[in-house]
Amino acid sequence: MKLLKLVPDDTNIKFLKLRVPFFVVSVLLIIASWAVVYVNGLNYGVDFAGGQEVRLTFEQRQEAPVPELRELVGGLGYGEPVVQEFGEPNQVSIRVRLPAEVENQPGAATEIGNRVISSIESQYPDVRRDGNDTVSGKVAGEFRNDAVLALLAAMAAVAFYIWVRFEWQFGAGALFALLHDVSVTLGMFALFQLEFSLQIIAAILAIIGYSLNDTIVVYDRIRENLKKFRKMPLPELLDLSVNETLARTVMTSLTLLIALVPLLLFGPASLFGLTAAITLGIFIGTYSSIYMAAPLLVWLGVTSNSFVPDESVVDRQERAARGEV
Repeated sequence: MKLLKLVPDDTNIKFLKLRVPFFVVSVLLIIASWAVVYVNGLNYGVDFAGGQEVRLTFEQRQEAPVPELRELVGGLGYGEPVVQEFGEPNQVSIRVRLPAEVENQPGAATEIGNRVISSIESQYPDVRRDGNDTVSGKVAGEFRNDAVLALLAAMAAVAFYIWVRFEWQFGAGALFALLHDVSVTLGMFALFQLEFSLQIIAAILAIIGYSLNDTIVVYDRIRENLKKFRKMPLPELLDLSVNETLARTVMTSLTLLIALVPLLLFGPASLFGLTAAITLGIFIGTYSSIYMAAPLLVWLGVTSNSFVPDESVVDRQERAARGEV
């Protein structure tokens, strides 16, 4: 049986030929994304904006009906709630966003929590109230700061790892590619005002991991080819390396999309933002590995001698003794 090949073995696409216009487009995308974030802002979820949290225990159930609760509370008009198991499987924490007019009114916020609890008690008489508390904006702000620090730490660690494994030019190229991926993702959420929560931070970290994995595969092949083809012009060598890894890139991306697209189209609303972010990340991560991480090596001065060890004085003396020039 003949194996299916999505990318023929003799593929020779001249990616680097259009490196300048694509790089300009990428820079414009980064600028536009941050401009949209600045103008529109991010639509913070309860995790980052604060809200009202109620904690409940279903005494006659082994597990709490989380999907039903999400649908029930979501119909009360307080936006998409965050419903999670809290402690035991029959215990849940439900957080809803507070309307702007009651954010500084503890009594009104508590009343919203009571309304949520009452609606659940009408459907599930066995429920027990464990708490009804307000999540302050200060705590939510700390969550936002911690999330930003997590993203920056991940990107810095990635750049340092690639710098140590390859050369500093590779680390700089990978960091710029990751900056592109994160910026475009944030821009999408600001443009369409999708809810931005801790789930999306997890999605962005997954995008960083996917993009890094794809970039390292390309960089590893570039390093091997730099040692093999010492006289080949760098743009041609980069094209060769990207084409040699293209089959793996396409297959990996396609496999992920087969799982993500049905979830994006038919999955629950609570997972839409997470799925949309990762789906976008697959495309922009692949794009940045080809059109940003690789072309930057040309402008950062990588040469065919980048991975050739420096010749010591002893080596030069031995080569002179053998009559080698």
